[in-house]
Amino acid sequence: IDAGELPDFLAETKDIRDGDWSILGVPDDLQDRRVEITGPVDRKMIINALNANVKVFMADFEDSLSPTWEKVAQGQINMRDAVNGTITLDDPKSGKHYELNEDPAVLICRARGLHLPEKHIQLEGENIPGGLIDFAYYFFHNYKELLAKGSGPYFYIPKLQSHKEARWWADLMDKAEDLVGLERGTVKATVLIETLPAVFEMDEILHEFKDHIVALNCGRWDYIFSYIKTLKNYPDRVLPDRQAVTMNKPFLSAYSRLLIKTCHKRGALAMGGMAAFIPAKDQEENAAVLKRVVGDKTLEAQNGHDGTWVAHPGLADTAMAVLDEYIGEGNANQMAVSRADDAEVTAADLLEPCEGDRTEEGMRANIRIAVQYIEAWIQGNGCVPIYGLMEDAATAEISRSSIWQWIHHGKDLSNGKKITVELFREFMSEEMDTIKGEVGEERFNAGRFDEAAKLMDRFTTSEELADFLTVSAYEYL
Repeated sequence: IDAGELPDFLAETKDIRDGDWSILGVPDDLQDRRVEITGPVDRKMIINALNANVKVFMADFEDSLSPTWEKVAQGQINMRDAVNGTITLDDPKSGKHYELNEDPAVLICRARGLHLPEKHIQLEGENIPGGLIDFAYYFFHNYKELLAKGSGPYFYIPKLQSHKEARWWADLMDKAEDLVGLERGTVKATVLIETLPAVFEMDEILHEFKDHIVALNCGRWDYIFSYIKTLKNYPDRVLPDRQAVTMNKPFLSAYSRLLIKTCHKRGALAMGGMAAFIPAKDQEENAAVLKRVVGDKTLEAQNGHDGTWVAHPGLADTAMAVLDEYIGEGNANQMAVSRADDAEVTAADLLEPCEGDRTEEGMRANIRIAVQYIEAWIQGNGCVPIYGLMEDAATAEISRSSIWQWIHHGKDLSNGKKITVELFREFMSEEMDTIKGEVGEERFNAGRFDEAAKLMDRFTTSEELADFLTVSAYEYL
């Protein structure tokens, strides 16, 4: 790709794309996933999320968790207690007591991707993938209780690049089932399509996973990051401000529509993306937030998605109302929306350049958001409210890779300023002062903002675009 050959559908797997086959099936408790909430695996979040007006809670060991060993290990304890129905919390600060309501949401565990190591457990002196730890601990500690409750060991699998990686995960699930004598297809997976290479292999990923898979999901923020990363050498594919890259842009609309068509053809659900907004305290501001959420979810539901994500329980009712309207009474999903009459989605559609401005305001916002997120992450917090949005690692990745791309290709801002390393550093210095003013001197001095700024500088000004910020930042934990 870097040498000039754009991604395309694979010639060698055409038979799979053209073939008449379907996945094994979707369990009863995963048929209706119209609203899912996501968040890290701390005790309070798990209880509140399982009690929210949603169908599913995706408990996250990946992008919204900073993987300190304490967080990873305590997360597994919390998940076990949630599965057993014994999870409670007495908050010493507020004096509040938290416990599960009757009929909580269905629990799905998102494991880390294969790129993230786990340095606290080694095999023959080597770090092993964090995702393997997350999968193994959740599966082996909880499969009996989950099956006894009429549910099962369900997983979200992130960052897949290809059907060969899907085969690795499917083999792992087969092996886990065989080790404890479970029927094939007991372990179920939802796969995030959040890398540009994977969008060209959705049929193949479903096929490799067909005993285990129940859905694909539009992981749009990481997908935008992957678009930048995959096409980093193409000056005609440089993206505008992050805020301008919305789901109605042609390349993202094509991605959503193709995912729905592919999933429904094979009997899998097609999940929509994240509304990262946080409800605002000010009534007028909150009305604007809810309006944007309604617009976002309406677009997904109109396309034919079976469900969508929210990051905050306060948005669950709003998202639910939109999905209820489109799914209709008596239906669990929109599997009947085949999109079979659509014009074919081509490689050119999926790679369509994106129009929009590169603004000074957008660049400065990228710097502030990324530095604040990185600082929180290396302090052990991976899910951070910043300027009214619940940000996770994908945010920092888009922010730093966008600016890298602008510098690398010598682009101009809409006000005529040329984007250079020097301009970036000038803005960075000024925005560090802004951050200090916003968080307060005491918090700033007690934090790790200087380290975060150095990391941001390194990733934004390096000759090569680094694959994942979190891999290097992991050494700071």
